[in-house]
Amino acid sequence: MGNFKDLGIKPDFIKGLNELGIITPTEIQTQVIPLLLNTKTDLVAQAQTGTGKTAAYGLPLLHSIDVKQNVIQGLILCPTRELGQQVAKQLFKFTKYSDKIFTEAVYGGQPINIQIGALKRPTHIIVATPGRLIELVKRKAVDLRKVKTIILDEADEMLSMGFKNELDEILGFLHSAEQKWLFSATMPLGIKQIINEHMAEDAHQIDVSSNNVVNRNIDHQYVICDEKEKLQMLLQFLKSQHKNRGIVFCKTKVATQTLVKQLIAKNVAADAIHGDLLQKERDKAMRAFKNETVQLLVATDIAARGIDVEGLSYVVHYQLPDQEEYYTHRSGRTARAGKMGVSLSIVTTFEMKQLRFFEKNLKISFNQVR
Repeated sequence: MGNFKDLGIKPDFIKGLNELGIITPTEIQTQVIPLLLNTKTDLVAQAQTGTGKTAAYGLPLLHSIDVKQNVIQGLILCPTRELGQQVAKQLFKFTKYSDKIFTEAVYGGQPINIQIGALKRPTHIIVATPGRLIELVKRKAVDLRKVKTIILDEADEMLSMGFKNELDEILGFLHSAEQKWLFSATMPLGIKQIINEHMAEDAHQIDVSSNNVVNRNIDHQYVICDEKEKLQMLLQFLKSQHKNRGIVFCKTKVATQTLVKQLIAKNVAADAIHGDLLQKERDKAMRAFKNETVQLLVATDIAARGIDVEGLSYVVHYQLPDQEEYYTHRSGRTARAGKMGVSLSIVTTFEMKQLRFFEKNLKISFNQVR
């Protein structure tokens, strides 16, 4: 894999990366960074969450910023507030030892006037959710005329959240940008339309979604029981984890709410995050989890996008997802930054077929826990 110096990253940024424990580039970083540092190009990259995308596009973007110019030169579009905050935070950490590059994150759910005030300060990069960005542009609170690079992060997720029109609108008024980089875990029709309409015909295509998709530091386990025994199995597993923290996944928000009530009744400090929560409720749950007053989050797949909490020891699939990408996304929440993690599926005999399907398609092996 080499190292970041071999990829062409400046020593100042490498120092910031090393401090974060990011030493060896991942596959997506190895493929993307030299390309984006050495060529002005449009890029379509297919890669899962947890493969190191933020550094893959973030480092070349930081290299391209002219700090002497106090104008917005880079725009990163994200599906959720959490992902936006996370990306902005990472860019900030990468630049700890370099010239000051200012990044501002803007998103719905926070008073717009606070963000308008923040954008009056020098800003080189803006990380935004599509709806809020359009609002700021309409109020003339943000000037995007000097933007050279546009990045769409988790593009498929923005699509499934209903942002297609906003993306078309933003890419439409920024058609003169020098380069557009799109990152997506899947390539549904809507994404292909965006690529055809807004990106250069000779855009580079990189796909690391199928090879080595699942982080090798994850121990994939499963336990078989009847549906009505699942709660008991989960409680047993949590007991074995002592003070360790993790996320339990359900398929629907009703299931997350029910499970949280059952866990609280058994004295487990748990909270739910799902699509129907108000932003402030969601923030409160995330804060409690990060401060460790809550040991466990119960989440739906969509709601968990953009969650990045240090040191998660495990994820539990209380209900298996329908798609293999979701299994990868879920599992990728643990075993970050070289640490080990457990991904436990609590399944009925009926669900074993789905597990075997994941095993075959994702080329991983599941160990049965007795």
